[in-house]
Amino acid sequence: MIMVRAIVRPEKIDEVLSALMYAGFPAVTKMDVFGRGKQRGMKIGEITYDELPKELIFTVVRDEDKDFVTETIVKAARSGSKGAFGDGKIFISPVEEAYTISSGQKQL
Repeated sequence: MIMVRAIVRPEKIDEVLSALMYAGFPAVTKMDVFGRGKQRGMKIGEITYDELPKELIFTVVRDEDKDFVTETIVKAARSGSKGAFGDGKIFISPVEEAYTISSGQKQL
């Protein structure tokens, strides 16, 4: 199993969640987060915003679905046809074990 974590622009979160749902991956967790990437925040006039609002979603998928899910997120989260700074980042991690709390059963 693979955990896919994606940090995306708040205005793109509905598109990303819809794309994942349509692609057959409805199980996601979403959190409001703040941070900055390479752009180091944003300056508007005299005010510098060091931490920008983003959305963090994560989902666990089978190893063979990793590329498809990643491509789905990229297509839905990208600004315009070429993308832009601040569109986000995707992180992939292995998941060693997962359990359903209600039943205590280990997931395969």
